[in-house]
Amino acid sequence: MGLFSKIADRIFNRKKASAPAAAPAAGTPAPVIFTGSKDDPRVSPPARNPVPAATPAPAQPVEPVDVEAVLSGIAEEKGGRSDWRNSIVDLLKLLDLDSSLDARKELATELGVDAGAHGSAEQNIALHRAVMRKLAENGGKVPDELKD
Repeated sequence: MGLFSKIADRIFNRKKASAPAAAPAAGTPAPVIFTGSKDDPRVSPPARNPVPAATPAPAQPVEPVDVEAVLSGIAEEKGGRSDWRNSIVDLLKLLDLDSSLDARKELATELGVDAGAHGSAEQNIALHRAVMRKLAENGGKVPDELKD
């Protein structure tokens, strides 16, 4: 798994992981377990009592993940002191990912970023913007000022 995949996973799957599990539908009867004999008149043979076909759930439109809201929420949980909006290093640290120069070189290669020397401010800015653009391409809702 590349570093961008880890970034996307931490952002896109956070919403799913924090959502409560769906409760069973109200009014759904509990299954009945029959322990009587097969000759009991209350039990009909399976041929006369077929299992109904499962009704597929209606397709739900996929709602884009608000990347800014997710990252702001993580920053707030961690004390609010992060410049993730401008710094690729802070963004990676916020997501508890490796922010070393080697990791950023790998990310630059993965995203095809070739701006400035490795570790330079120019490359870090280009890398941050590339990550935000890529998040938007993969279903994230990212403000334009973070992509440009």
